[in-house]
Amino acid sequence: MKIRTWTVVAALTALAGSPARAQIGTSGWAYDNNVKGVTFASDCCEGAGDCCEGVGACGDGVGCGDGCGGGGLLSGMPGTGCAEAFSLAGLIGLSDASAYQVGGWSQWGYHNNNDGVFNTNPHTLQAQQQWLYLGRTVDGSNGLDIGGRVDLLYGTDASNTQAFGNPAGSFDFLNGWDHGQYGWALPQAYLEMAYGDLSVKVGHFFTLLGYQVVPATGNFFYSIPYTFNFSEAFTHTGVLSTYKASDALTLYNGWTLGWDTGFDQLNQGNSYLGGFAYTVSDDVVFNYITTYGNFGWRDGGDDNSFSQSAVITVNLTDNLQYVGQSDVLRTDNPGVSQADTVGLNQYLFYTINDVLKTGARIEWWKADGISLYEMAYGVNIKALNNLLFRPEIRYNWCPSDTLPANFIPVASTTGNATQFSDYKDNTIFGMDMIYTF
Repeated sequence: MKIRTWTVVAALTALAGSPARAQIGTSGWAYDNNVKGVTFASDCCEGAGDCCEGVGACGDGVGCGDGCGGGGLLSGMPGTGCAEAFSLAGLIGLSDASAYQVGGWSQWGYHNNNDGVFNTNPHTLQAQQQWLYLGRTVDGSNGLDIGGRVDLLYGTDASNTQAFGNPAGSFDFLNGWDHGQYGWALPQAYLEMAYGDLSVKVGHFFTLLGYQVVPATGNFFYSIPYTFNFSEAFTHTGVLSTYKASDALTLYNGWTLGWDTGFDQLNQGNSYLGGFAYTVSDDVVFNYITTYGNFGWRDGGDDNSFSQSAVITVNLTDNLQYVGQSDVLRTDNPGVSQADTVGLNQYLFYTINDVLKTGARIEWWKADGISLYEMAYGVNIKALNNLLFRPEIRYNWCPSDTLPANFIPVASTTGNATQFSDYKDNTIFGMDMIYTF
């Protein structure tokens, strides 16, 4: 759980963009950075008309969804048609052109060691994210438009997404929403208004910080890097505006109740959230996001906390993509929170074809003068257009024999040891499966 206790130890990796973070797709691969629809959708369907022809035995009550056949390793095999064609939106008759959004995904994962971050229940197959969302997109091109979104999560990842920036017992934070390693969370619940090139969210929404996201559908790798878990917020509650200043420049400005809050205010949380995304060229996108002020739980009520995250995405070739990320976090509340962290994450991805994609990441994360490192290698295997497998191997190491101040490894619920020596130089294998609908 990403709360006041900091976890040291490995995480198996993650790629992707958080809401409103620009990302360049290559060779037909796309990740659902805004968590707005079926993640691994094929582009072969122009509409919902006849793209289910030939998949067989789906029935009139099941909509076409995004399964067009032939997009995955197992596409076209007997018995796969219905699974690939199914979607909640299609089931209730929503077309691809509808502004209303209904859908979700089911993620199941296994890892052989406790990474101390998200994956803390090794040696067991677990339901990590059982996710549903309901919403309406906004389009201000024809005047004022109103929409919004609600997300509901059940699984072992829920405790990481609850509003632990609230007082315990409020909103979804430990308010009877947990039972053992499983629990519920409400990571988003907001209204959105758009007029022309300006849109405004009001409510509870994902952060803009960084490159990694909580939803499994937004990430290349199965697990979580240090920088994401320790140096960035997950969610905010407040107001956030997005203004498309030009085809190349998008501006973000907002006010929040601090880090990881629900509809409550802990330690008088009061902070700025904003930045920009700039398309340098067809192959280069740069994002810069910052938060400043009182982060609530993260700084214990200090008014001068600061964080920033810069991400550059570069298409080196049609199939090769580089991503560089740098994060800085500073809090200075003596005796409560005096964090001084910096993270540098570098990714390289190679698209073999529409079924296989490989990726590597190396991370340096430094906190209170102590450096932690990890590198990860993985493959994405698209079995169907809406079924993905993500095997990976990660190696973690730390030159120091001591932890950064106030950092404690998260204990496993299955009896895994919590000594730092068990984590500082270890290798973890993990794999998950994501089925979107």
